[in-house]
Amino acid sequence: MAKAEIATLAGGCFWCLEAVYQDMEGVRSVESGYMGGHVDDPSYQDVCMGTTGHAEVVQLTFDPEVTSYREILEVFFVIHDPTTRNRQGNDAGTQYRSAIFYHDESQRATAEELIQELTAERIWASPIVTEVQPAARFYKAEDYHQEYFRNNPQQPYCAYVVAPKVKKFHEKFASKLRR
Repeated sequence: MAKAEIATLAGGCFWCLEAVYQDMEGVRSVESGYMGGHVDDPSYQDVCMGTTGHAEVVQLTFDPEVTSYREILEVFFVIHDPTTRNRQGNDAGTQYRSAIFYHDESQRATAEELIQELTAERIWASPIVTEVQPAARFYKAEDYHQEYFRNNPQQPYCAYVVAPKVKKFHEKFASKLRR
């Protein structure tokens, strides 16, 4: 079996990120969860209160021979707004912050380099506020959050928020779709 790496990303609601990365070639698994806070074993309700310090994250296991960490981050910066602090659309609070939790120095360097490149390109009118932090303990979210979009595509949030992000990924990264 080929080597596997882990990436952990926060870009608003974890349902959106999970749905996109489940369709990306080279991504072996995606788990929704929480990272970056100060409370052990937080529940969804705890995190939603905004008092635990945790962000909603996805933790990806991927094959670096099929897709690179940089490619994962390139998708990340297209499917969420990295310029809004503690907010994605109507979702507001520190739990919805934009963050890259790196697992080694190579990931940290890649994330910081890409942010510098995107900043220089001036793609967005506002500056990128994505945090780059060392990975901390990952707490897997409750079972009903796993594969949420696949299991609830007609739920209003999924239909109006998640589905357009999945569509955008399919259009912009057609060559990266799981075969």
